[in-house]
Amino acid sequence: MTNKLQQRENYPTLVIHSTDNSFCFGHRKNDNLESDAFFIKKFDNDLCNNLINDLNKFISKENLQKINKLSVSIGPANFNASRLIVVLARTISQQINCPLDSFSSFEIMAKRIASKNNIFANRKSFWIYKKLKRKGFIAGKYEICLNEKKPSDLIIRETVLPKVVKELESKELFFEAIYDDKEDLKELLNLSNKNLLNSNVDSWKKVLPLYPISPIN
Repeated sequence: MTNKLQQRENYPTLVIHSTDNSFCFGHRKNDNLESDAFFIKKFDNDLCNNLINDLNKFISKENLQKINKLSVSIGPANFNASRLIVVLARTISQQINCPLDSFSSFEIMAKRIASKNNIFANRKSFWIYKKLKRKGFIAGKYEICLNEKKPSDLIIRETVLPKVVKELESKELFFEAIYDDKEDLKELLNLSNKNLLNSNVDSWKKVLPLYPISPIN
């Protein structure tokens, strides 16, 4: 099993991500950061068709067949985009027999936010929030776990999946969610490569969009 996992780490990675107003693809070969390639595009009137067309432009069918790590962001973000990219990721995973894993958009940006705000104390927790157009917030909770072997390696654990809350608790640390297409793509690639994917090719069945609120809210 160990040899199998070690071999898998040398395969290419594909990630699919979306924000409130954009969708993105990222690709990394053999866990080599210098090989990173990105595609970022703002939404238009035909997101469904353009999503597939732009993926075909970003990565050839031949290279897509070689993908062995696939990850997708599940939100919170634009409702339609989250739904479409998860459907696309599940379809690719099923067709090429590639395990699929997922991360919330807040978990992807958590390390960047923690670094920016100098939150390094071991096991110190904080929240990331997004204000709703109506009353309330979407908020997720994150905890810093320092790696004893590599103290400089900042590890973030999502302890509360983003959900709707009526108000923010004043005693807690809160930071507003800020999307950064390129940086979030890099972190999604990092998370994908660090995460030991389940060898079960049916893992796509467990990946669903995160809908803290209804699409009309």
